[in-house]
Amino acid sequence: MARFLGFITALAATGAFALTPEQLLSTPRRGAADPSPDGTFALFSLSQYSFEKHKSSSSLKKIDLKTGAISDSGWNSSEINEYVWLPGTESGILYINGTGKNPGGVSLWIGDVKTPNTTTKVAELDAPYSGLKVANTSSGDLHFLVNSLAYPNGTAYNEETAVAPRSTARYYSDIYVRHWDTWLTKQRYNVFAGVLSSNGSYSLAGTGLRNLNHGVNFTTTQSETPVQPFGDSSDYEISPDGTLYAFLSKAPQLNKANYTASYIYLGAFAGSEPAVAFNGPETEAFKAGHQGASGQPKFSPDSSKLAYIQQDKDYYESDRWQLYTIDVTEEYGKVATSNWKALSAEFDRWVQGPLNWAHDQNSIYATAEDYARVKVFNFPLSADGEHKALTSNTSVSSYALLPDSSLLVTATAIWTPTEYSIVANGTKNTLFDASTVDLNLAGLSSATVSEIFYNGSDPNLKQQLHAMVVKPTNYVSNKTYPLAFIVHGGPQGSNANTWSNRWNPQTWADQGYIVVAPNPTGSTGFGQYLTDAIQGNWGGTPYTDLVNAWNFVNASMSWIDTKNGICAGASYGGYMTNWIQSNDLGKEFKALVTHDGISQTQAAWGTEELWFIRHDYNGSIWESDVYDKWNPFNHIANWSTPQFVIHNTLDYRLPESDGLGLFNVLQARGIPSRFLNFPDENHWVLKQENSLVWHTEIFNWINHYSKGTPLDDVPIGN
Repeated sequence: MARFLGFITALAATGAFALTPEQLLSTPRRGAADPSPDGTFALFSLSQYSFEKHKSSSSLKKIDLKTGAISDSGWNSSEINEYVWLPGTESGILYINGTGKNPGGVSLWIGDVKTPNTTTKVAELDAPYSGLKVANTSSGDLHFLVNSLAYPNGTAYNEETAVAPRSTARYYSDIYVRHWDTWLTKQRYNVFAGVLSSNGSYSLAGTGLRNLNHGVNFTTTQSETPVQPFGDSSDYEISPDGTLYAFLSKAPQLNKANYTASYIYLGAFAGSEPAVAFNGPETEAFKAGHQGASGQPKFSPDSSKLAYIQQDKDYYESDRWQLYTIDVTEEYGKVATSNWKALSAEFDRWVQGPLNWAHDQNSIYATAEDYARVKVFNFPLSADGEHKALTSNTSVSSYALLPDSSLLVTATAIWTPTEYSIVANGTKNTLFDASTVDLNLAGLSSATVSEIFYNGSDPNLKQQLHAMVVKPTNYVSNKTYPLAFIVHGGPQGSNANTWSNRWNPQTWADQGYIVVAPNPTGSTGFGQYLTDAIQGNWGGTPYTDLVNAWNFVNASMSWIDTKNGICAGASYGGYMTNWIQSNDLGKEFKALVTHDGISQTQAAWGTEELWFIRHDYNGSIWESDVYDKWNPFNHIANWSTPQFVIHNTLDYRLPESDGLGLFNVLQARGIPSRFLNFPDENHWVLKQENSLVWHTEIFNWINHYSKGTPLDDVPIGN
């Protein structure tokens, strides 16, 4: 590997490469711009990994929203685990410090960003709480929410003070014993509520924090918020006046292995009764057929309405997300709802968060993916079917509504990891673009990125299919470059105009390839029909669409060398690469790369997400012929192309035995192949040092077979 890294460094020095893996992974990573209540500046986090020091540094930065000038915030990021703005102030914050008097606990502090040296501790908490939300009440008290793991009896779990069991046994009586990269324990994440009394200097009122999930009835699945593994503080909300709270939790009557359904629960902050799901069974929304996963609860500024999103189907993670509102009132500790309303039934895209109410409460802002870009849309409450895109070419990762109703947008694109801009009245004012500032990104621009459209294979689809195309940063016209054909995961996902620290198309292109990244059947952002059409059809229409994409490139893009091309994909993209290996298209590539992809469809029942397999494979393994129909292992006799296999130990959704089985067959048949495993990574490779190895060995492999560069002989073996 050292020899190959030296080779990369030498090429980088000559300008042959513009964005090497090391440059990608050591580029500063900036968080969303979070504006102050007065809208004059915003804070954002910044972290950067050093391969020389082998560690990350972090800081909290400040950007002036008029000039775009960036400066240090004056706050020590090691002391602020997270913060929220204090309503009713210009720049006040409530923040969590990760240390406290209690072992394993945290402390709450109040301060003002403009005066970093004047802070006040207001509470000591007995567990590692996070996910802070706060509301300023009419009495002046601060009502706040946090979350933590909790015992079944409702008390917060603290690993440092918990009694360690003498046995390491895990013991279960039903399915869903582990998920993503974690085995389930008796503890679940719950939301806790607290009050900081306004007595001149604020202090924690009463007996401490109250568990809001505790007491919610269940027959199968106990209440949990945030919903794991990806849930966060957007799974719960407190009303601006502090009287109400809402949280998301899985359907209590359904098993999590077989169903995706979840509901929004509402409760009175000062009430004693458990929260109730307003869109659960027997409700108006449920009876209207909206029974799937819910999300993004958001109260209106006057606390009289709640917006949220929900899917219809209770076992399909890629059903269309739709936007709804409901009126809410609180009286004597009880909550009532009325006037449930749909706002996006005619919008053929997924409505996503964050949701933000307009200041006049007559419309709601949300994001949605549209033709490989995530855009901000505005949905008026007056009429379903009306929506307006407010952003265009980049992909929005976050946004906030400023006091003057303009939008502060944080976005990415293939050519930049961070762009901050203000969008108002159809005009975009860019405050900051990392590609024009960071040395590692020098030379990156939209000039390397384009898109193509080609004919799909589904006769019922009334539109052409789409693919992103990315050239090397130092592209030379009248020169041919080998093809890097990248298949996206999901399968309900997309190859979009967005930055990635894992599968970064510019980094692949800057190895000296033209990246073509198609969006075949199953892709999102092009209408729900295309997304749904992959069900029971994994190796059918999507494969033919990819053949069509390859044929289009081969016939009409002479500057791309398809004879020396390679194909790579992760997750479903890994499965499809295995399926390509099993069929004629596999013979058109010099090498293949499969990351955590299914190779043996029957083995897919080793996952915990049975709802996914049962939906996409048209039923259970004993009742559907789809498992056999699209199984790469049924076509082993066709395998011949050199293949690089990566499969990680902590990927519980797609167990590593599937990757080992693929590698074993390749080796036994004498097909050039290698196997890469990270015992401390899940479905994704997230650690920078691991990611550098991941990139290095993959590029070593494809460059050898595509361009004849030396194959580094480092792997462990006999």
